[in-house]
Amino acid sequence: MVKIRLTRGGAKKRPFYHIIVTDSRSARDGRNIERVGFYNPVATGGEKRVELNLERVKHWVANGAQLTDKVAVLVKEAAKAAPAA
Repeated sequence: MVKIRLTRGGAKKRPFYHIIVTDSRSARDGRNIERVGFYNPVATGGEKRVELNLERVKHWVANGAQLTDKVAVLVKEAAKAAPAA
């Protein structure tokens, strides 16, 4: 099964997550199919908190990928922040 989930990066006490498309059997920080964005929970000032390619996320969901709970919240947040086109 294909999942859209977070993979951790960043330094100790300064987490940074990439939002990736991967097989559910692969390790958290293991091989991925595609990187579709990032999430920075400790963003301050002018830094972006969430950057997401919504078109690619919609493509993967239409093809059967499942979102994890946290990624589903981030997708809603990114969709709300995106300008209505």
